[in-house]
Amino acid sequence: MLWPFNHFRKPRTPPRGTIEAIYGMIVTQAREPSFYRNLGVSDTVNGRFDLLILHLWMVLQRLRPMAGGGALAQALFDRFCEDMDGNLREMGVGDLTVPKRMQAFGEAFYGRAAAYDLALREGAEALAQALCKNILNGGQIDQARRLAAYAEAALAELAAQDDSSILAASWKFPVPDSCPTSRSDREAATP
Repeated sequence: MLWPFNHFRKPRTPPRGTIEAIYGMIVTQAREPSFYRNLGVSDTVNGRFDLLILHLWMVLQRLRPMAGGGALAQALFDRFCEDMDGNLREMGVGDLTVPKRMQAFGEAFYGRAAAYDLALREGAEALAQALCKNILNGGQIDQARRLAAYAEAALAELAAQDDSSILAASWKFPVPDSCPTSRSDREAATP
């Protein structure tokens, strides 16, 4: 029997452990040294923030179409916001300034996510251009192409996982500097 007042209940939120595991994977991958050493990302607060946003965007792409994916995506984004808030406070940013900085973080995320969404629809070169602009400060297009190849490989890896693997955080991001950049490179890499 259906309880007539179920619609008054607060919607189920994903288990905290699931969110922590997935967010932990995102943060760990965004700190991978090869991004900074081999792909031209500056090893600064801004460079790390940009990679965190890129990885969060990729995972959110995969979560949205899942059953209950909207709630999971929201919980993951909320965890990102909690992390940013905590980092600001750890750095000594005052209570009155934190909301302004959080708004700037939100704008940065949504702006980059919109640019990546559009670029993904337009193809590899558009994605490379978007990554070049947002992560590599408009320079190093060859490195941006390698970063775009990595993003495409990561998105393909996420898409290949079933929902239970995603929820169990039992998948891995590809190795950042092992993704071929051109079609001929990709064909040569496949046996």
